[in-house]
Amino acid sequence: MWRWLQRQQGRLLLHLRFIHQQFDLARQLQKEVQSTNAFDFTEEQKKTLGKIATCLEMRSASLQCTQSKEDFKLEELKKLETIIQNILTYNKEFPFDVQPVPLRKILAPGEEESLELEEEEEDAAAGAGSTEAFPPRAPGTLLPRLPSEPGLTLLTLKIEKIGLKDAGQCIDPYITISIKDLNGVDVNPVQDTPVASRKEDTYIHFSVEVEIQRHVEKLPKGAAIFFEFKHYKPKKRFTSTKCFAFMEMDEIKPGPIVIELYKKPTDFKRKKLQLLTKKQLYLHLHQTIHKDS
Repeated sequence: MWRWLQRQQGRLLLHLRFIHQQFDLARQLQKEVQSTNAFDFTEEQKKTLGKIATCLEMRSASLQCTQSKEDFKLEELKKLETIIQNILTYNKEFPFDVQPVPLRKILAPGEEESLELEEEEEDAAAGAGSTEAFPPRAPGTLLPRLPSEPGLTLLTLKIEKIGLKDAGQCIDPYITISIKDLNGVDVNPVQDTPVASRKEDTYIHFSVEVEIQRHVEKLPKGAAIFFEFKHYKPKKRFTSTKCFAFMEMDEIKPGPIVIELYKKPTDFKRKKLQLLTKKQLYLHLHQTIHKDS
């Protein structure tokens, strides 16, 4: 792993100067740290690399959302150069108060599917009917609400709960929220909720608010808001997408809404959708509209 990092140091420093690649770089750095070849790193070095990935994601988010209240400036990002250049000997305090990206593998859809073909189906009945609170884990990557603008609408989505027949089995569940255009391309920063607060019977409860990072009037025609439910699989040691749901623009209206769950892999183009189950289990949301006259 350290040889990989030495080869990539020049590339990392170069990419720090290219805005549009910072988020991808953060994910790649996270993936490499988590790989089976990472044993040459100490736990402290892995933690530092995780913090660097967090800073890159913060910078990417602040550039995609120019009005973000939590701006991560280029001058701050440049402080990472020395750390990257001396990662194997760096022993000073990290210059920013951030938490490392959680050390969980986040795989491309193709990788995930190939790994899951090897895994036996889990017992769907296990854990049903139990009530359990999850311990505090990753804080998520939710962003603050944008400043209001006269005549424009902002949307807050409260993710209340999701119904799953095997809710009791899901480990460290969270939801990734993204907005895609008709071609499946991101039009907003991707956000992750914190790990769910509790599970009860066939429901996993989140009770978190997600601020959509663009005024509704500025979203492209035909766009949709996607919700990918993810959980950790200890047998394979990676985070898997279990199912997904989406909301289209004509569904944006104040009040509660329940939306159907679909089988993975996530179909961002909405061409080949298959319901997850015939049971009446949904993603439960509540929408709040903010508009200055």
